[in-house]
Amino acid sequence: SFIVAALHGQLDWRTVREACITTLKASSMVIWIMFGATIFVGLYVLEGGQAFVTGALDATGLGRWGILILMMVILIILGMFLDWVGILLLAVPIFVPIIKSLGFDPLWFGVLYLVNMQMSFLSPPFGYALFYLRGVAPPEIPMSEIFKSALPFLMIQLIGLILCMVFPEIITWLPRQIYG
Repeated sequence: SFIVAALHGQLDWRTVREACITTLKASSMVIWIMFGATIFVGLYVLEGGQAFVTGALDATGLGRWGILILMMVILIILGMFLDWVGILLLAVPIFVPIIKSLGFDPLWFGVLYLVNMQMSFLSPPFGYALFYLRGVAPPEIPMSEIFKSALPFLMIQLIGLILCMVFPEIITWLPRQIYG
């Protein structure tokens, strides 16, 4: 970024200072999210939350696939309101032990999680990509139009998520070929 700014003749101390302050603010926000999530997960495990959640999911009678679908729905809903870092730090420590106990491949679940997080970038009302689009779209295009235009892409990603769930080989074939 320094080289690009220099090539455009905009590399001065004011620009460097603003870039450093913006980076510091973003990094601080991520660190505070990680700090809060770490404390949450620590207390969650310490107080027996994992046993409670596992027992609650077993009591639903949904079976292993029903529980997996419920987790995917929870991740989709969380993706509408939280950023991916927060979801990663809050949901993954809760979900991965359950996924392992249900006999699912953790690598496969990890890719399902990542597809969900990709969907979150386009999920109204707080999809980050939607706000990036708002920044580059002409002023006469309302945010509601941007939300509506994202829906077909969300549906395509949802179909991809379902295909990856129904056909795990889509995800696991190449790693098995490489690692055996």
